Amino acid sequence: MADTAIDYAAVFQALPGMVALLTPDLVYADANEEFLRQSGRTREQVVGRYLFDVFPDNPTDPAATGMRNLAASLARVVDTGERDAMALQRYDVESTRRPGEWEERYWSPVNTPVLGPDGSVVLLIHKVEEVTELIRARSRRQDDRARVLEAELYTRARELQEVNERLRRAHAREREVALALQKAMMPTPSPVRHHRAAVRYRPAVGALNVCGDWYDLVDLPGEDRIGVAVGDVVGHGLAAACAMGQLRSALSAASLVAAGPAQALYALGLYADSVEGAENTTVVQTCMDWATHTITYSSAGHPPPALLRCDGTVTFLDQATDPPLGARPEHVPRPQAAVGFTEGDTLVLYTDGLIERRHEDIDTGLTRLADALTRHRHIAPEPLADALLLDLLPPDGATDDTALVIIRL
Repeated sequence: MADTAIDYAAVFQALPGMVALLTPDLVYADANEEFLRQSGRTREQVVGRYLFDVFPDNPTDPAATGMRNLAASLARVVDTGERDAMALQRYDVESTRRPGEWEERYWSPVNTPVLGPDGSVVLLIHKVEEVTELIRARSRRQDDRARVLEAELYTRARELQEVNERLRRAHAREREVALALQKAMMPTPSPVRHHRAAVRYRPAVGALNVCGDWYDLVDLPGEDRIGVAVGDVVGHGLAAACAMGQLRSALSAASLVAAGPAQALYALGLYADSVEGAENTTVVQTCMDWATHTITYSSAGHPPPALLRCDGTVTFLDQATDPPLGARPEHVPRPQAAVGFTEGDTLVLYTDGLIERRHEDIDTGLTRLADALTRHRHIAPEPLADALLLDLLPPDGATDDTALVIIRL
């Protein structure tokens, strides 16, 4: 078949099953011949029209749920970009030969997204297998008891789909609450003294992947000193968001009175013992002092901050790394290191969602970050933050949350 062009439009029309293409607004973009034949509709009655104008629910059946179930499935596909297979549906269709009369029909639908170059859903493949004759044939062959059992099985399948839909809505509500909680606890910061800063937070894709990433910026006692921290609580959902809020507040307070980042993390470790879900939290605390032009830092198992020099070189602050919170049976003093900086350097703190990928060594992610920083070294913190997210996050969305803080020194 080399050099042979494939007529995909002809292939689509010749497909043996019922297949239609829908826009994300649920308007028919096309339908193959088998779809039109089995649904009893002409192309003019389908293409260009809204799905539920063509196939509304049976108005004579108050228990009809086919339209609602199909709408929910298609909405999930648009929202998640993932395929959705539905349970067996009873979805009656108005007779084309006898308008006003509704024919009892049974369908087994599968809805699949077609993604555009930017990862968004541009079309929906609506594939349907009609099983009406199969259900009727089996009913004719079965005795009364078997027909009762089949009816119960159909009812249970419909109930299961409704339970699944309620669970999806509950999970979506939990994600919305967790995101609102994170947003409330991590607002866009006011200017830290006179220094330019940019912050970003990107939640993971998927309804259950809201995690416990956080950042914090605070003015420290002294002539010109600020503290910046980034942390990551293990876990998902509201529990992780609540633990994150407690740890963030505790570290912010500890950094104001501690002698340095190491002492602040030591105090945070003591406090974390009383916070449910705080085990194995990673966090890095930094202190920038413009009087001495030094950055003092300490890390509890967190990816190292990156210091972008004016000449484009990148240094990772990895000389004071200790295990995460709660990883040791006993509390011991944490390490601390310092590095000098010059006016115009840039400090970048982040969580692992920015650099880590499955089946990939972390050094690969750090190299990718360093390369991106060097490439964009001449731009200000705000556009730099956007450039890093665009360059480093997967186009289809990250599987872990990402927090990012950039300070122009």
